[in-house]
Amino acid sequence: MSEFVTLTIDGKEVKAPKGSTVLEAARSAGINIPTLCFLKDINEIGACRMCIVDVGARSFQAACMYPVSEGLKVITNSPKIRETRKVTLELILSSHEKKCLTCVRSKNCELQTLAKELNIKDIRFEGELQNYPIDDLSHSVVRDPNKCVLCRRCVSVCKNVQTVSAIDTMGRGYKTIVASPFHMPLKDTPCVNCGQCIVACPVGALREKSSVEKVWEALSNKDLHVVVQTAPAVRAGLGEEFDYPVGTRVTGKMVTALKMLGFAKVFDTDTAADLTIMEEGTELVDRIKNNGKLPLITSCSPGWIKFCEHFYPDMLDNLSTCKSPQNMFGAVLKSYYAEKMGIDPAKIFVVSVMPCTAKKYEAERPELASTGYPDIDEVLTTRELAEMIKEAGIDFKNLEDSQFDDPMGEATGAGVIFGATGGVMEAALRSVPYLLTGKDDDNVDIKVVRGVETVKEAEVEVNGIKIKAAVVHGLGNARKLLDKIKAGEAEYHFVEVMACPGGCVNGGGQPIQPASVRFDLDLRAERAKALYEEDQGSTMRRSHQNPRVLKMYEEYFEKPGGHKSHKLLHTHYVARENYPENLE
Repeated sequence: MSEFVTLTIDGKEVKAPKGSTVLEAARSAGINIPTLCFLKDINEIGACRMCIVDVGARSFQAACMYPVSEGLKVITNSPKIRETRKVTLELILSSHEKKCLTCVRSKNCELQTLAKELNIKDIRFEGELQNYPIDDLSHSVVRDPNKCVLCRRCVSVCKNVQTVSAIDTMGRGYKTIVASPFHMPLKDTPCVNCGQCIVACPVGALREKSSVEKVWEALSNKDLHVVVQTAPAVRAGLGEEFDYPVGTRVTGKMVTALKMLGFAKVFDTDTAADLTIMEEGTELVDRIKNNGKLPLITSCSPGWIKFCEHFYPDMLDNLSTCKSPQNMFGAVLKSYYAEKMGIDPAKIFVVSVMPCTAKKYEAERPELASTGYPDIDEVLTTRELAEMIKEAGIDFKNLEDSQFDDPMGEATGAGVIFGATGGVMEAALRSVPYLLTGKDDDNVDIKVVRGVETVKEAEVEVNGIKIKAAVVHGLGNARKLLDKIKAGEAEYHFVEVMACPGGCVNGGGQPIQPASVRFDLDLRAERAKALYEEDQGSTMRRSHQNPRVLKMYEEYFEKPGGHKSHKLLHTHYVARENYPENLE
């Protein structure tokens, strides 16, 4: 049971848990203190000085770091505090590139919001604008240091949460900049393209590499058959871009909007998730029965794959050879679908809508072109899809619901939960008994692998075979688990890893929520809830029950793990250096 202290904030008596901060105590009492660099559980360093309060000390203190104590008296709003905050903000703005109208974060910028809240009418200081080159060489992430406010939220999430350290602060004083080591382009660093830096950034200093214009161009090309697939997490996030509450599922409206944009077919990536379970489950069973390399580790998350290639190349043989559902679907569309519909695969243009910026990088991998054509032609993030819907003038909220298209428009509940941490594992464990014995067990809801705990474990027994599984999300957590496995301190048959904390629902391509919303709301849990509700309402909840997938095997792939499916639906990975060896 938590021990509480009593303090006074702006004359109001407040009780707060011992060890909490003044900022937390104020928020719990409905008292707003402005912040900029603060991001709950990620960056709590008091660097920006926007949250200063008077606690009776010789100088103002940062509320995000100052601990509560019994009898503490806090003033959050006084003429001197307001003026100090304004001066600080004006100094930040004086050297900030103020191209707000054309900025990707216009109207969703925490700096812009703060300027309005603090009633900034003029900037009294004339700062010198730095003219840094924009790093846009990555397939996934664009860095614009000219918009950076040095809050260090991106640095903290990359270094402390993901343990990649592809970016950090360099220089001192006015020359301080957030950059990659040796000022290399992000593409030449161990950056895993997860995009967590983007959703942490309060301004437009980080953004995804846009594919919007390329998709518009494809849609206007009458020689192309342009199809689109949407990942499960997109339906749980897209609504936020149209002012729906976090966690609102907008599947039907999303499908309608995509059809209005001009896509010839709108497919559900969940169908390919079911296909993935058939292949990956078969691979797991084969490794267990034939003393293959264990644990088998999932391969759905491209950010995790690149992390493994950089930091754990000795464990590449543990990775499932299955492509991600995105690329499995692309390969299916340019082989089975092309043949079935009588369309030249060279004329099929596959667009993916993903909650993930790393999917853009994945689509460019040369290993993922088993049909002779790239599995995926372009990847849009959830945010980019919202941009296109708005640009087309579509009234999203008043759209009627539509269904995904055939011949591959059917998916199971197991496919939809792929978007949440633990979802791939639960989907697999629902089907492994069938793949081992030809019969289902009674265990459909495997709730032990759900939720946002750091590591979740499960054990199932089928025909005397015990399968021990683990689920981990966030690359820093994955690093800890992998180190335990390598040291012999943990032993599993099957491990699910997702690069982003909370899984795909919290991917780097999802709608960006400000720190104020993230303070009180766990985006991971709210968005995941939408997926589990859809699963619960599904008539089919096991991947091996999907009639479309079964028909694919009957008509084309023959069997899971067979020669044809291995050629088209599986891939390999590449050991990568952490940094180039020839740095001068």
